[in-house]
Amino acid sequence: DRPDTKDFGHKIIYRSQVMAELLGRARLLAEVETTVLISGETGTGKEVLAEAIHEAGPRRAAPFVAINCSALPEELLESELFGHEKGAFTGAVTSHEGLFRAADGGTLFLDEVGDMPQSVQAKLLRVLQDFKVRPVGSIQAFPTDVRVISATHHDLERLVAEGRFREDLFYRLSVVPMHMPSLRERREDIPLLVEHFLKDNAARTGRAPKRFAPDALRRLLGAGLPGNVRQLQNLVEQC
Repeated sequence: DRPDTKDFGHKIIYRSQVMAELLGRARLLAEVETTVLISGETGTGKEVLAEAIHEAGPRRAAPFVAINCSALPEELLESELFGHEKGAFTGAVTSHEGLFRAADGGTLFLDEVGDMPQSVQAKLLRVLQDFKVRPVGSIQAFPTDVRVISATHHDLERLVAEGRFREDLFYRLSVVPMHMPSLRERREDIPLLVEHFLKDNAARTGRAPKRFAPDALRRLLGAGLPGNVRQLQNLVEQC
């Protein structure tokens, strides 16, 4: 059965209008089989939004598979995405199907896609055009059926203008662009997030929930928090 729309984005804590509008758009997108590009600063929760779109869509019974494109060197990233045959390169002692095939029928989330090397960009574009993936070292291509949602903290249009990101791939990935706001754009959500993190920490540690004094909460409301929600979560845990 289709999930109740009231439950959409249940992992996202908010009361701000900007987040309400974003989640309203995202809920509509969930039922549409199109690629989505989520922009936003580091730590804003782009993967949480992508997972919410997956969970509310027709592919929810299939896997949601995520990969950080900036975390792996070029050769390993290509292998992780598209797979490889045994002996395709040094260290390839077994075959690997790759994440496109692992996510078949579901959603593949490409985090920090702006850091993807251009050689891998070219192969990704081919997969999105042909709906087939060819593992490294193989002459055989395999059909793939995935929805691609990508995210980046970069200005991809600027990277395209600088020749660092393929223009044709950019248009393939950003059929529907979305922007995850920073905490500076949703400060009214900070008290809710703090309360959520305090309760979560208490549940994990088996201790009674604590709370911030009003002066401390006012300091948090005025803080820069360049790491956004992730930094706020770490700060609450440190306290």
